[in-house]
Amino acid sequence: MTKPNHNLTDHPSPRSGQPDTAAWTVERIRALGLITDIATAAQIFGLSRAAAYELAKRDQFPVAVLRFGSRYRVPVAAILHALHLPTDDEQPPDPPPAPAT
Repeated sequence: MTKPNHNLTDHPSPRSGQPDTAAWTVERIRALGLITDIATAAQIFGLSRAAAYELAKRDQFPVAVLRFGSRYRVPVAAILHALHLPTDDEQPPDPPPAPAT
């Protein structure tokens, strides 16, 4: 019996069958909606899926994790806050005034 030649922590992209290596931008994170699963949050924080679950079990995940039965969910606003990114309802800071000439 042979082992499959893939890692269960890889999340293939829908088209290529390869791991999703696109950068997590603020727009891409916001597009997740209000909550996301722990595997996606782990990717954003650069953690493996196994490490994310272990941290969540010990209440040491980088942000608060909601547990519903055996499922973990992570609020997207908490991810944005932890990464010091504005949430949808926050206005970006005003730019500094232009110097008088």
